[in-house]
Amino acid sequence: MTRLPELEYSVLAALEPGRDVPVVEVVKQTGRDQSLVMAGATMLAQKGYIVVTEESDEELSLTEDGIDAADRGLPERRAAEAIIKAGGTVFMPDLPKLLGKDDTRNEVKWLTKKGWVTREAGRLAVQPDIVAKLLGHDELLLIEVKKLNRATVRDLSASGVNVKAALELLKGRNELLKRRKRSSRRLSLTDEGAKLKASGIEPAPEVTQLSPELLVAGRWREVVFKKYDPNLATAPRYPGKEHPLGRVVQEIRRAFLEMGFEEVASPTIDTAFWVFDALFQPQDHPAREMQDTFYMDEPANGRLPDRKLVRTVGCTHENGGDTGSTGWRYQWDPEKAGRLVLRTHTTAASIRALAANPNPPRKVFCIGKTFRREATDQTHLAEFMQIDGIIIDEQATLATLFGTLEAFYKKMGAEEVRFRPSFFPYTEPSAEVFAKMGKLGWVEMCGSGVFRPEVTEPLGCKVPVLAWGGGVERIAMLRYGIDDIRKLYLSDIDWLRQARLSR
Repeated sequence: MTRLPELEYSVLAALEPGRDVPVVEVVKQTGRDQSLVMAGATMLAQKGYIVVTEESDEELSLTEDGIDAADRGLPERRAAEAIIKAGGTVFMPDLPKLLGKDDTRNEVKWLTKKGWVTREAGRLAVQPDIVAKLLGHDELLLIEVKKLNRATVRDLSASGVNVKAALELLKGRNELLKRRKRSSRRLSLTDEGAKLKASGIEPAPEVTQLSPELLVAGRWREVVFKKYDPNLATAPRYPGKEHPLGRVVQEIRRAFLEMGFEEVASPTIDTAFWVFDALFQPQDHPAREMQDTFYMDEPANGRLPDRKLVRTVGCTHENGGDTGSTGWRYQWDPEKAGRLVLRTHTTAASIRALAANPNPPRKVFCIGKTFRREATDQTHLAEFMQIDGIIIDEQATLATLFGTLEAFYKKMGAEEVRFRPSFFPYTEPSAEVFAKMGKLGWVEMCGSGVFRPEVTEPLGCKVPVLAWGGGVERIAMLRYGIDDIRKLYLSDIDWLRQARLSR
């Protein structure tokens, strides 16, 4: 009869010759914590009595929207059925009323992507033959995952679901499905382990040190002394730390402060004057429409700055004022300029700083929340953060701008930085900034350029002003290797624990 430490004995006793047993099953049989079972299994494996094998799989589970889609059908299927019921065609403006919801862009997107509708002259026409087909792979997968509550790719494949085709159709629809990598371990007896178990085994208390009591009573002969292996993994520890996005914000702030910039701020709710008009954006520009910008209902209007500045900006819009420009040639309305909006970019802070002190040399930056009426998806949020900055200098050139941004993005982890000519409404010349980030390759980071005279001269600045603006979340996504912006704001405790704060 061979005596084994109690932990090793309980693991070995749960195994049978010729059968590999999942660790979760051993945990149930022994009633021990999984970490203890694995510790015992590791010791037995080192002695050659068992083999530990590991398999990787992906576990799928549904969000609340995914459960709803599994129960009632995907939004595009419900929309298609509603259109068919209404006669097979519908004008785009009438679709929200037909579906009973304000925003139907998601439905239109997936109806079009799946080829269930044709679009002509502002009308959607459903292809009933296509919609009437059997449920798609994506729909079948959602139904099966709901049935199983949580399911691995292996489970779903075994139940007849074409998982590869389904996940391809569900790409970009993280609002329906959560995906998580899982690894499972299985234990099996070796020939030597089977012989040992057949010859008879019994548990023995395991002690960590030889005590006087054991010596006096002679019980040292009945115990097993524990051996220590410093190479064994310990239970993970998750100490408190900064939120990954907050960490990136602090790194951005530190980078600009190290380069001699001063930080400025502006109100989150600001007048259209500072958000749009002071940037020489015409009052009939599409970006100022209700479908793109959040306007305040109450109060609807805010206070404009001093009348002289307001009138100077208004004249620049109407006829160019003293800038040498022809302006936009329309009747500028101060009432529209006074409308309160949730700022759509932090450039409003840069413009306020420029108006407060246009004297060179000066370098300022701002980090803050911005708001746009966007449909939430992998790369868009209605509320997000921006980094914005300007350099006021008589000797400022594009080389100054490019050198500054290259230094900044390299501080953020970029291997290389490149610039490509582009167009932005209030800078000329303008350039897009791209950074090479490891395996992700070249990624667009921000827009930049030199403020037009129509922007700077009405504010009292007669020297070149370099400007740029880009997303903070983009930097964080690249830093942490995630492809869904929403992950930065969701309470995913596993990801928050495992996110590395150092590079």
